Amino acid sequence: MQYSRSKNLWAVTVLVGLLAGLLIPRTPLRGVVGIAGAQGGQVTDDQVNAVAKQLNCPVCENVPLDVCETQACSQWRDLIRQKLGTGDKPEQIIAYFRTTYGDRVLQSPPREGFTTLVWILPFVGLIAGVAILVVVLRRMAPQTAPAKVETVQSSSSADEYRERLERELKEFER
Repeated sequence: MQYSRSKNLWAVTVLVGLLAGLLIPRTPLRGVVGIAGAQGGQVTDDQVNAVAKQLNCPVCENVPLDVCETQACSQWRDLIRQKLGTGDKPEQIIAYFRTTYGDRVLQSPPREGFTTLVWILPFVGLIAGVAILVVVLRRMAPQTAPAKVETVQSSSSADEYRERLERELKEFER
């Protein structure tokens, strides 16, 4: 299995691109336009759920706020609706919940400090796994045998070798 430099360069470029895509800061609500006052000042359920998708239920573990049916989640969605109605931006509402309840309410861990490892280590592990797999597969691939080199010995050196061998055998028998 022979890899050319261009294939290796292509693979490294793809991996770097993936890592860069993960590290680029993104706004929490891409695609949500005009949250407050979009329809004559009324906040729709879709707008509330766009914010609620990014938060966890305060009671249930790892359940998104937008799908949870508990009373606490209903109250939180009402609070989100009120804040959107007063003109708060989704980022401000998420920051409010994060400040009030801590990082555990966030659906995705923040990309800062120690939690950066949560975002990076899976890809580092994937890259390491692929590298190990490539090494193992290369070692398992059938190796081509080196061409046999025939040496031509002169008859005089072959005779010398034979005489030496016979002498050593006679000494060994004694």
